[in-house]
Amino acid sequence: MSTLVKKELYDSVSFETAKLVTTRYSTSFSIGIRLLDPSIRDAVYGIYGFVRLADEIVDTFHSIDQEKALDQFEEDTWKAIQEKISLNPVLHAFQLVVHSYNIDRSYIEAFLASMKMDLRDIHYNDELLRKYIYGSAEVVGLMCLQVYCHDNIALYKELIHPARQLGSAFQKVNFLRDLRADIRELGRSYFPGVDKNTFNDSKRKALIADIEQEFAEGLRGIRHLPNNCRLGVYTAYVYYSALLKKLANSSAETILNSRVRVSNGHKFLLFVTAYIRNKTGFTSGT
Repeated sequence: MSTLVKKELYDSVSFETAKLVTTRYSTSFSIGIRLLDPSIRDAVYGIYGFVRLADEIVDTFHSIDQEKALDQFEEDTWKAIQEKISLNPVLHAFQLVVHSYNIDRSYIEAFLASMKMDLRDIHYNDELLRKYIYGSAEVVGLMCLQVYCHDNIALYKELIHPARQLGSAFQKVNFLRDLRADIRELGRSYFPGVDKNTFNDSKRKALIADIEQEFAEGLRGIRHLPNNCRLGVYTAYVYYSALLKKLANSSAETILNSRVRVSNGHKFLLFVTAYIRNKTGFTSGT
């Protein structure tokens, strides 16, 4: 086996590893990725695999020195990008994406900065929340947008704002869905002024109204996405919109004491609906 073939094999194994990490940790996102054109699917797995590893360091690995682990992960990330190889298959896949699609370095820096914020005891105000969401969610969408648009720089620039709005909406839905776990298990709340004593239906409605506005901006951008990715992104949008609707129909007490979910059967119907609406140019329904 030639050196070139061995390298291509390692690249392939690395993307398969990133795919495994993505699918095992996020069923909904992995379904959306499977609906992308095969030519860009591996690149998006590479991005989400990288994101998932960092997220697990700060949210799950409580038995180790998380700050030290995240610092090492950051160092390994930049080393992989600089040397164009890593013995960590997920980081190797990610650096391939970074170089193939000219991923903006500032996006990676912002993401890692937000992950570090999760290791600090922060009382979030509006400014800190915007900073955190930009780094933890919006830049992930922007990295994917660089993949989707690739050579079409004009379209990429046109879609930056709606992509950021969509990423922010997704993240805020996650925050609302995970409010119980964040407050009771991790001792944090991302929404300013929201804790187990102050969260009520009035605040729930205000948060949902804000998210709905961001979703509306995001949908306008989805309509202009290239064909290679529109169905996959729209499917994620439809799923998160349905989750937001369930949260809107749940009381503040329910959200604080349980994790609101969309059933697998409902998910299947949503994906079929997304396929049909995408085919008809979103002319029916949301």
